[in-house]
Amino acid sequence: MRAFCERTVAALEGVPIELVLVDDGSSDGTAAILEELAAADRRIRVVTLSRNFGHQTALTAGLEHATGDAVVMIDADLQDPPELIPDLVDCWRKGSDVVVAVREQREGETRLKLLTAAWFYRLLGRVAQIEVEQNAGDFRLLSRRALDALLAMPERNRYIRGMTAWVGFTHASVPYMRAARHAGDTKFSFVKMLRFSFDAVASFSYVPLQMATLVGFACAGIAFLGIPVAIGFRIAGEFVPGIATVVIAVLLLGGIQLMAIGVIGEYLARVYDEVKRRPLYLVRSKLNFDRHEGE
Repeated sequence: MRAFCERTVAALEGVPIELVLVDDGSSDGTAAILEELAAADRRIRVVTLSRNFGHQTALTAGLEHATGDAVVMIDADLQDPPELIPDLVDCWRKGSDVVVAVREQREGETRLKLLTAAWFYRLLGRVAQIEVEQNAGDFRLLSRRALDALLAMPERNRYIRGMTAWVGFTHASVPYMRAARHAGDTKFSFVKMLRFSFDAVASFSYVPLQMATLVGFACAGIAFLGIPVAIGFRIAGEFVPGIATVVIAVLLLGGIQLMAIGVIGEYLARVYDEVKRRPLYLVRSKLNFDRHEGE
């Protein structure tokens, strides 16, 4: 964390900044380090959440506490270089409301991670109702009007990359080489990645629901076609009864039905989350938010 703050402040030397750091319910020594950094530099502002609410919610907390004319989202693991931020700012000053940092190379990541990421972006590009920048993460700049538009979207299952594409306005991109993680191991497990991927698809596409409907019609069509075939075999005396055929058919159709119900259930669960109207996150403490703007 110290290395991240040092590099970020150095990269933006001469530019009026605020550095909003979000502690998403850490259980190690991060809170003490953040308190020390905030005490040493009043530009560093710390938001500590009451527990771990997830990556996208933590990003939202930071965005809601940012007050600048332009805001940059970046993770503190230094895979995304803070030295690129001035390039994003230059694009913003030229009139772009959303400036996306696009990865040209990703060091320190396994072939499986790279392959699944490529598949995911291809899938999302085909089924989503928006145009999402390929091979780009959350490292991006938002102008104040783009940020206000994004924060007006109160949904709980958040895919910020898609939301920044949905708000529209003027987009630009800046290529960069993504480095390996500076320290520690990622806590974003394979299961979390799968969940995040489905959140992305479900937030901006109805294709899974439509596919469930089409599969249902296809199975019903096959069943109807099988009726005259079975009658014909019966009349011809070539009908061979068998338990295995019945069991396979029941398991196949039952599995398809359960899959369709599961897809519908995922969408209903998101509706349930929204109607509860719980806060997106809770803040345990803040540091350096008691000053007036311009101090």
